[in-house]
Amino acid sequence: MKRPFAATVWREGNWYVSQCLEVDVASQGETEQEALANLKEALELHFEPPQATRPPMPCTVEVEVGAA
Repeated sequence: MKRPFAATVWREGNWYVSQCLEVDVASQGETEQEALANLKEALELHFEPPQATRPPMPCTVEVEVGAA
C-alpha cells in the first residue's frame, strides 16, 4: 500500500535536508532530489516491520526511588 507524505526541503551549508511533516523522520543529500530520495528510503525503513535477530531477553533495571 502506498501513502503520500508531505515533506519540506531546505539547505544547510553544503547539504539539503528533507523532513517528513507527518512522521518524525528526516534525511539529507547533496541535492534536493537526493535528499528527497533518501527521505523516501528512510520512511520505507521506518515503516518496515521489525525483524529480531535474536529473541528479546527481559532484564531488570534497579533504580533509587525517593532518595533524599
